[in-house]
Amino acid sequence: DNYAVVRMCKEPVNSMNLDLWADLSRCLEYLESQDWCKGFVLTSGLKRPIFTAGNDLKELYAKTTSKFRFSDFWRAQTGFLVRLNRTKLVVVAAIKGACPAGGCITAMGCDYRVMTEKGYIGLNEVLIGVPVPRYWCKSMERIIGARHAHTALMTGKMFKPKEALAVGLVDQVVPEDRLLATAEAVLSKWVKIPSFGVQSTKHFMKEELAKQMEDYCEEEVKVTWDILTSPMITGPMERYMSSLGKAKKSKL
Repeated sequence: DNYAVVRMCKEPVNSMNLDLWADLSRCLEYLESQDWCKGFVLTSGLKRPIFTAGNDLKELYAKTTSKFRFSDFWRAQTGFLVRLNRTKLVVVAAIKGACPAGGCITAMGCDYRVMTEKGYIGLNEVLIGVPVPRYWCKSMERIIGARHAHTALMTGKMFKPKEALAVGLVDQVVPEDRLLATAEAVLSKWVKIPSFGVQSTKHFMKEELAKQMEDYCEEEVKVTWDILTSPMITGPMERYMSSLGKAKKSKL
């Protein structure tokens, strides 16, 4: 085969912390270095119907992190997203179930998205009181258009699979037992197309966004840390984190 399957396997929900973002970057760097590899499918290795639950809130909640830790986290996250948008490899996301926030921006960085019939996808940061990162907004706008993106981003809308398909946020919706096979079938056809044309066209379409993300990263670290440590954010975040703790206890 001339492609790989990459599975995220960070129990229990593939929460995206500093380590996971760094692992994704290392994996992508390795695959790019392999002459045989023309692309990969990115999917979840969890048994639960979760692609990823998005960013680990402990990396964003001021009381459970530090300025230095957060800075490393944000750089790792942005570094992977920039590389994902720039890679010459063809990347197909096979999305099983839940795919909010960090999972959604990762899927949007891929070239094609296949999703299961059950689940949801979107950028829902505003629902916990924080703004959607600037170029995450641009990424969604690029894919589904300004009108749909405006409403979705301002309300934290989670698209059901058929809704996501209708607006172009995903490209196919299939039963879960056909998810990986469908993604691999798409990729196997794509990697047979002469690579130079595909790679150059991808560069034309995605390099501007990747460069904007990259150039804004250091400023975004400072701006975002100031936001996350402001009282208007720490209060709602604390209440949200507390509600998660209570929910977990109620299930025990």
